[in-house]
Amino acid sequence: MILVTGGTGLVGAHLLLKLAEERQHIRAIHRVTSDLHKTLEVFSYYHTREEAERYFKKIEWVIAEITNIPQLNEVFKDVTQVYHCAALVSFNPKDEKDLRKINIEGTANIVNQCIANKVDKLCYVSSIASLGKPVISSEPTTEITNWNPETNNSDYAISKYGAEIEVWRASQEGVKVIIVNPGVIIGPGFWKKGSGQIFSRIQNGLNYHFPKVTGFVGVKDVIDVMIKLMTSEIFNERFILVAENLSFKTIFDVTAESINKPKPTKPLKKWMISLGWFFQKIASVFGYNQNITRSDISGIFEKSEYDNKKIKKELNFKFTPIEEVIKETGKYFLKDKAK
Repeated sequence: MILVTGGTGLVGAHLLLKLAEERQHIRAIHRVTSDLHKTLEVFSYYHTREEAERYFKKIEWVIAEITNIPQLNEVFKDVTQVYHCAALVSFNPKDEKDLRKINIEGTANIVNQCIANKVDKLCYVSSIASLGKPVISSEPTTEITNWNPETNNSDYAISKYGAEIEVWRASQEGVKVIIVNPGVIIGPGFWKKGSGQIFSRIQNGLNYHFPKVTGFVGVKDVIDVMIKLMTSEIFNERFILVAENLSFKTIFDVTAESINKPKPTKPLKKWMISLGWFFQKIASVFGYNQNITRSDISGIFEKSEYDNKKIKKELNFKFTPIEEVIKETGKYFLKDKAK
């Protein structure tokens, strides 16, 4: 039995579909307030409605939260593999306690259950946010770049790094683990969250862009790598999942083309942010709120590149070009808006 957490999110929904297509025995946990309909909608992107419902019914859905130990005790019966995708993503300082509780304590609970139930293998979906920054800024971040607690790390980054420590603890207790560190994940179905908001904002007339460079990857590539790693002999390793390092200006331009909207043409300036303009226009696209810090402001103009050589070599993997990912995602966005 395979257990998936976070099955009502972008990664989890696509993962569940892939596992269902492969005829795996799947159990997925969800909160009482979760919208299972969104996961079914993701299935419907790739299959007829009838086929999507058939795959959806293959999943054993169980109400449970990763912070609720008694519920997890029941969930882990007969589980042999775990894909831990559930997490809170927020850059609001007010969410520090929730970030620690869900991302660190919740992951610790999953780890403890894996150890107690002698789970064979655990895959944890982390983030490039949890990786250290290279000493020489011109060099890309790799899997062995050291984490520096003295730098201005966001609460989200700290929580993901803390969660990784819990996962490595599982490896010391005999559980085989895999950690993947995706960049900004692009894919369809969640237009009010994460990268999906880029499509919504440009649809509504986003005029400004900014030069920040970071790593991007398609959701299908993330899923393919996760499953390949979990079914391989590889364990106790981490892998950066980034197809390309691109500027947000480039991402905005390609996104605008994909949904037939004007490209943002005005460059964002630091003075605009300090005056509060940024908060009103595009901050929420990236999870920021009005409590954005000075380090967040600096980060918007940084160039952060990530090295993907390790996973490409290990699996002989070829990432889908981001332009292709965005264009495909744009098609689903337009279909949804036309409903």
